[in-house]
Amino acid sequence: MRLVIARCSVDYDGRLTAHLPSALRLLIVKADGSVLVHSDGGSYKPLNWMSPPCRLTEQPDRWTVANKAGETLTITIEETLSDTFVDLGTDPGLVKDGVEAHLQELLAGQLHLLGDGWRLVRREYPTPIGPVDIMCRDGDGAHVAIEIKRRGEIDGVEQLTRYLDLLNRDPLLAPVHGVFAAQEIRPQARVLAADRGIRCVTLDYDTMRGIEPENTLF
Repeated sequence: MRLVIARCSVDYDGRLTAHLPSALRLLIVKADGSVLVHSDGGSYKPLNWMSPPCRLTEQPDRWTVANKAGETLTITIEETLSDTFVDLGTDPGLVKDGVEAHLQELLAGQLHLLGDGWRLVRREYPTPIGPVDIMCRDGDGAHVAIEIKRRGEIDGVEQLTRYLDLLNRDPLLAPVHGVFAAQEIRPQARVLAADRGIRCVTLDYDTMRGIEPENTLF
């Protein structure tokens, strides 16, 4: 990983255009090729970024990052304060908590909850940016990538979006649809999922485990 602290301005040109005026920022170039632009406040998310596969071209005062879709991220560097490389080694990946892991196991065995004729392809389906929780085929034979969370937040929808963007570049898989499944899904996450064409499914953990609700007498 490369970490650069520089005074710079940033211009994005693609599906829309965006401009970040000159300021002191953190530039990150990861081993997978992604380039991220961070500020020191406001959010843990980058202000702008380019996901792999993309190509970084460096000049003394300018970085140009381009992807296959023709989008470009231009970083104009006025002053470099620090430029370091750090080898993080191999990451062991995210270890899911017990409930989330169990939800994945249960849903993989109960795909009928999503529709008739659904069948499992693989749990923890590998991709270059991390494993998809469940890859399956729906009743029409189309591939479906499923991301499972205990609580469905916007970040989970963004994560699934990145998987879908990558998977749909493979002609042997495309078109790949998305399902965002969780015990509870925040309204903002539902809105974003709908905008991305992702289906939301609320999971009842107790019912999936075969636990009947207790009768309450009044």
